[in-house]
Amino acid sequence: MALVTLPLQVAVQVMCGRLGAVTGHGLAHEIRLRYPRWVLWATCALLAVANVTNLGADLGGMAEAAGMVTGVSALVLTPVFAGAIVALLMWSSYRSIARLFKWLTLVLFAYVAAAFFAHPDWRAVLEATFVPRLIFSKEYLSVLVAVLGTTISPYLFVWQAAQEVEEHRGEPRKKGAVPHGLHTDTIVGMGYSNAIMYFIILATGATLHAHGNTHVETARQAAEALLPAAGHAAYLLFALGLIGTGMLGVPVLAGSCGYAFAEAAAWRGQLDATPRRAPYFYAVIVAATAAGLVLNFTKISAVRMMFLSAVINGVLAPPLILLVILLTSSRKVMGTAVSTPVLRGLGWATFVFMTVAAVALLVV
Repeated sequence: MALVTLPLQVAVQVMCGRLGAVTGHGLAHEIRLRYPRWVLWATCALLAVANVTNLGADLGGMAEAAGMVTGVSALVLTPVFAGAIVALLMWSSYRSIARLFKWLTLVLFAYVAAAFFAHPDWRAVLEATFVPRLIFSKEYLSVLVAVLGTTISPYLFVWQAAQEVEEHRGEPRKKGAVPHGLHTDTIVGMGYSNAIMYFIILATGATLHAHGNTHVETARQAAEALLPAAGHAAYLLFALGLIGTGMLGVPVLAGSCGYAFAEAAAWRGQLDATPRRAPYFYAVIVAATAAGLVLNFTKISAVRMMFLSAVINGVLAPPLILLVILLTSSRKVMGTAVSTPVLRGLGWATFVFMTVAAVALLVV
């Protein structure tokens, strides 16, 4: 799936980036201008449901992983992480946040190292990489939709467009011009993310699944199961990777909620603005993070919540992909920078693939 999703993910993210760069506005802003209000607010509602579930899962996973290392209760650490991330978004500039995220992505190499520490059967790995195995069952389809949902995610569409607006804010904008390097930047970023996804799946398959451990309820159980299978180094790397993933994911999830609702309601919304200048934008960020935090005080485990949020993303993504394709194919919106035939073809392939997978899951 890492090989299959890469070109699909690149196409959708490039289209979102081009939309933001060419129009100077985010995804929700363009939907507000071009479509009925019910389409706009349905889009925001879908995004909010997916993001809040994802936020809760990431906060819980981070807290459990940090708790394994420090011995502090996850119930104590979860609000600490939530508060620290909200403070970062509210009181730091966009440039500072982008720079921090860039270096923080290096933490994700922990998953690559964990996969090698597990000493997998590389011949079996290569076969599983290039030879697809399709099973029409509830379990298989739910994992398929989850992988699609955690790779081609609604919050990334909003964030990518908004990021291009933030990057080029204040610069002279030539109508119909796509910024130099946008395509390369997106391809490299998505390639890196899919490579990390590949090694996460590989590390899990070579340790937990290979030793018959297929029912994990908490991050602590997953990490402790790695000890006999792959040693203490893999245990610590897993914890580090989970914390790093959350530190990258939670601000983007909360921030994309803020961007979407601010654009939809025509509020001021940018990370370079202070809370006083963009109060509603930051209020949405705080509310989304708080809602995710509350989910951690239910009886749903962080691991189960992570999986559920990925499935929800996979089911809710197709309508948003359709809007992205239609907007970036319109000359009224994009001028001469409409999507190329290749981008449109890959975009429609993504929409069809994810729709069929979601429908198949609902059928079974």
